[in-house]
Amino acid sequence: MGCDNTVIFKKDHIMKIKKILPVTAIIFAVLMGSCSKDDRYSSPLSSVKNPTALPPVVSQPKIVLKVVNLGVAGNFVILSKSGITDVFKSAITGNVGTSPITGASLLLKCSEVSGTIYTVDAGGPLPCRVTNATLLTTAVRDMQTAYTDAAGRSNPNFLNLGAGSIGGLTLSPGLYKWTSAVVIPTDVTISGGPNDVWIFQVAGTLKMGSAVKIILAGGAQAKNIFWQASGAVTFGTTSHFEGNILSQTGINLQTGASLNGRMLAQTAVTLQMNTVVQP
Repeated sequence: MGCDNTVIFKKDHIMKIKKILPVTAIIFAVLMGSCSKDDRYSSPLSSVKNPTALPPVVSQPKIVLKVVNLGVAGNFVILSKSGITDVFKSAITGNVGTSPITGASLLLKCSEVSGTIYTVDAGGPLPCRVTNATLLTTAVRDMQTAYTDAAGRSNPNFLNLGAGSIGGLTLSPGLYKWTSAVVIPTDVTISGGPNDVWIFQVAGTLKMGSAVKIILAGGAQAKNIFWQASGAVTFGTTSHFEGNILSQTGINLQTGASLNGRMLAQTAVTLQMNTVVQP
């Protein structure tokens, strides 16, 4: 009888185990599936036995755009090789000069300039005109060097942005290149920090519409903004511009236009009751 009872007990025990096993298998499968799912969202190092053995992560270094060195030309708010015309009364803050053309081609009056007017000879407005051909020769040379530097920067961050029409855009720091003309029909914002640099390379003309403004944001500074233009630069009536202009040809400000920056022209500069302030 004892042996029979033991056999019965074992049979009953086995039957219970058989019933429990399928349930256990299901629970185990669910748990394993949950673990697999969670693993997808865990740190990559969680499955590594020795995280310190991994190679170091190499991050891409931030490329800092260097400013264009203006040299002695940076001491001028307006510098021209072939003259400055003016419709009275403009308000110019900073030094003004023309070279190699004679001082007689510089038509600003002393009362319009808060700074020094330099000429290569005895021509030019009196009594404020200062003759310094050596200084002007160096400044013009540096202006041309700066133009070549700005035009020669390679690997632009932005190429032909807006197909040359940049009205309404916010421009972050970097190198911009256009292979044709650029127009600014509506306000543009230049946004970045006080040490950020912008270089705009324009293969054709640069034209801003009347009453249009360039707005600085985030601490951006006009002294760190460089507009290099191969063609003529024209700002419409009552418009406002920010930055240093390096022009291979003329720079033309129409009536009431204003500029916070520099006008460095390899030909002529035309003023019509404008406000120009050196940054």
